[in-house]
Amino acid sequence: MAQTFDLILRNGTAVTPNGTLRTNIAVSDGRIRAIGDLLGASAAEEVDVRGLTVLPGVIDTQVHFREPGLEHKEDLESSTRAAAQGGVVAIFEMPNTKPSTTTADAIRDKLARARGRAWVDHAFFIGAASDNISHLAEWERIPGCAGIKVFMGSSTGNLLVADDETLGRVLAEGFRRIAVHCEDEGRLIERKHVAEEGAHPRVHHQWRDVETALMASTRLINLAEKAGRRVHVLHVTTAEEMEFLAGHKDIATVETTPQHLTLAAPECYERLGTYAQMNPPIRGARHRDALWKAIADGTVDVLGSDHAPHTREEKDKPYPASPSGMTGVQTLVPLMLDHVKQGRLSLERLVDLTSAGPARIYNITGKGRIAVGYDADFTIVDMKAERIITNDWIESRCGWTPFDGQKVTGWPVATIVRGQTVMRDGQLLGSASGEPVRFQESR
Repeated sequence: MAQTFDLILRNGTAVTPNGTLRTNIAVSDGRIRAIGDLLGASAAEEVDVRGLTVLPGVIDTQVHFREPGLEHKEDLESSTRAAAQGGVVAIFEMPNTKPSTTTADAIRDKLARARGRAWVDHAFFIGAASDNISHLAEWERIPGCAGIKVFMGSSTGNLLVADDETLGRVLAEGFRRIAVHCEDEGRLIERKHVAEEGAHPRVHHQWRDVETALMASTRLINLAEKAGRRVHVLHVTTAEEMEFLAGHKDIATVETTPQHLTLAAPECYERLGTYAQMNPPIRGARHRDALWKAIADGTVDVLGSDHAPHTREEKDKPYPASPSGMTGVQTLVPLMLDHVKQGRLSLERLVDLTSAGPARIYNITGKGRIAVGYDADFTIVDMKAERIITNDWIESRCGWTPFDGQKVTGWPVATIVRGQTVMRDGQLLGSASGEPVRFQESR
């Protein structure tokens, strides 16, 4: 008897655990059911993706959606719309929103608000704070919780775990991998005079200097080793950190961002001003080169966009009153496909950094690879398409990207989440039906 499925993608070039091959993929009930010739099989919907490349759905494990419910600000609907437009099938949101996500009720509230509003699958971090440490081991296992996030240095928001005693207590509570923003708060305070009122944004990476990052990463690893706790070091930006972290892969995984792989100081600050301002900062070409070396040698485990949209009104404030952060979830895929085109990494390595890597680091259930039984999540791309990234293309309500006007080769043409096509040829389709990401370590 001929097999019948909900969806068949035919004649595409798929990046699978068995290699990159031209094949057909069959989907039913939101899962991949068959891969191969599929002779005689039919489906309610069949899509010919000849000439296109089918990637496992891209997962962006670091986004900041800011202030829910305010019309002029980002929220779950607008940012997940941006994710879908950019080929991203799932996002993990950080806790430094308003209000901060520091309780179980806050996580459950976000999950409830996401229902019927989120275009892609989603999970939320709980922010560690001095007054919630005793609950972290319990709360990190809530379904839909991505784990615990620690800010060692002050950034956007008011979450901060600055001293070793408090950080050690956080690391001792629970067992899931903890995501950490590594900047040393004491050194930031000590050097705040560098970013005095009226300074040019170019001093941002001088204030938040290499030592600020390296000191925090070193402190974190020392404490993590004592506690026996796995950690994930977010948005690593320096050559010195990469060299140090390469020696501690037994306990630490490493993230960097497309922004830090693409932009470089001082040029980006001269051209973009405060629109190049983020934490940790964009640094010089020496550090960018070191990040690419860390991509090549396997030190880097994952890419996250660190999507942190602020309105133009906010970004136009004079430095340092201007907030740090830039859009990124929608441009992650096209920027990195262009880097593939330029020969800086292979397509298979990109898949490991954006699909398999996130699944491996966070023990995600059913995502991260094109394999039978996994969620039918696909980022379908045209590797030859030449496009120009523009502010007008950005779905985020702030309506800007630091990459406005940049020409890229490689473009997301469809986003499929659990078998549902949510974006095709630049158009959002259907309705917002994202669901919480599942984790092996959740209850």
